[in-house]
Amino acid sequence: MKTGGKLIVEALEANGVDRMYCVPGESYLAVLDALYDSSIKSVVCRQEGGAAMMADCHGRLTGKPGICFVTRGPGATNASAGIHIAMQDSIPLIMFIGQVASHAREREAFQEVDYRAFFGPIAKWATEIDDASRIPEILTRAFSIATSGRPGPVVIALPEDMLTSEVEAPAALPFTPVETRPGEAELAELERLLTGAKRPFAILGGSGWNEGAVAGFQEISENWSLPVGVSFRRQMLFDHLHPNYAGDVGIGINPKLAARVKEADLILLVGGRFGEMPSSDYTLMKSPYPDQTLVHVHPDTSELGRVYRPTLAINASPTAFTQAFAKRKGPSSPGWAEATAAAHSDYLAWSTPPETGPGAVQMGPIMTYLEKVLPEDAILTNGAGNYATWVHRFHRFRRFATQGAPTSGSMGYGTPAAVAAKGLFPDREVVCFAGDGCFLMNGQEFATAVQYDLPIIVIVVNNGIYGTIRMHQEREYPGRVEATDLKNPDFAALARAYGGHGETVEQTADFAPAFERARASGRPSIIEIKLDPEAITPTRTMTDIREKR
Repeated sequence: MKTGGKLIVEALEANGVDRMYCVPGESYLAVLDALYDSSIKSVVCRQEGGAAMMADCHGRLTGKPGICFVTRGPGATNASAGIHIAMQDSIPLIMFIGQVASHAREREAFQEVDYRAFFGPIAKWATEIDDASRIPEILTRAFSIATSGRPGPVVIALPEDMLTSEVEAPAALPFTPVETRPGEAELAELERLLTGAKRPFAILGGSGWNEGAVAGFQEISENWSLPVGVSFRRQMLFDHLHPNYAGDVGIGINPKLAARVKEADLILLVGGRFGEMPSSDYTLMKSPYPDQTLVHVHPDTSELGRVYRPTLAINASPTAFTQAFAKRKGPSSPGWAEATAAAHSDYLAWSTPPETGPGAVQMGPIMTYLEKVLPEDAILTNGAGNYATWVHRFHRFRRFATQGAPTSGSMGYGTPAAVAAKGLFPDREVVCFAGDGCFLMNGQEFATAVQYDLPIIVIVVNNGIYGTIRMHQEREYPGRVEATDLKNPDFAALARAYGGHGETVEQTADFAPAFERARASGRPSIIEIKLDPEAITPTRTMTDIREKR
């Protein structure tokens, strides 16, 4: 006989879980007690949203479901931001929620929520375990659902009395991963379409990739001299210095790249959905009927034909597709080879930071410095805001598992993601970019970094405003500023108060020595950059946006 709490932990162990992210709660004390004797590492977080975002980054970087435990009611609702991110970003995640005892259900008991109803629209599957003997069955299913087809988050509610009940149950076994593979007929048709194309273009996106798949598509691009773009915040899927790399198809796209996508006669879309942001509101490729011949490769049949009608639909994971199609060789000198080289040249010019800008701190030279000193395997994380443009446009990603950023555009993601990344890869450098507004949404997870001695470096770009919203406000309602100003703390002093290292940068020349001191400190660090709000984008000032809307 075993308690439900013990069965939960045994099922996690059977499925290879070695760490979980949590905020403790009395609603799942039986699980915490079972974890006491387990090899699973508990990472205690400061807010449930941060815990869920750490689990998301875990799944994003490893391809294995990130595990999160939160308590009922406000704990679960706090965590919902992380579930929304995982759903929109197709990230495998399993979140467990303590639930009220069975006898109190349907009475609006203390912190009671109907989690099936609450999380149903924003999770891949939301369920509740009423019978502890079914825990092995339901957790096996949860791992399968979270990882198969289009990956996503699973939410499981755990009634308190179910966790303490003792039952007989079968030993938990690991789930069986499902790999969708392309058929020979589809591969032959893709080969025929590519051979007949004049202006093909490949776009990589989605999740379900690994180092082998990334290397496999690089081989495909070389076999066919294909220009390759990556979808919004999926930049770690292709080496930016590879001669076939054309740039990121995302927010603020290079106009030359946008023209290439529109003018392509064949789009090979692998792994992604090409949603609103990467498609520039469905203008680069029209929905539902694209002007281009579309070959869509995706592991989930429900995504094939959902937004765009493909000429050829291939139901396959990125890993299986790249393994299979890398064996097929293209023409030795295709007519589009010169265009591929030109696309890479355009990218290099676009991704070269400006040397000047308004104010005393210039972000361009700071990015140039970071490109020189950061190793290729450094992991960069960020949330959302105009500051992120400096990372997306000017950092040249070289390897897989080096980017933690939400395609859903969720603020507050960068700091918890950096904590998870450093815990997973302690020997790699982890740098988080955050705006002042973005950092203060989950900045308390800096305390988690201090608690576990994880020397992340958080670069807080402080311009005293909610910059993205102010930019839109000035463009649409010039001079009518409302609800976008911020009064901020001394972020460097805040870092020291937490027990970390703090630096303040008020001149461009201050940044390099501040960064080196942060590195040398061996402690979690915050580097606050005092940025002039006029420097709202790399190429346009706030005044320019206001006056030339």
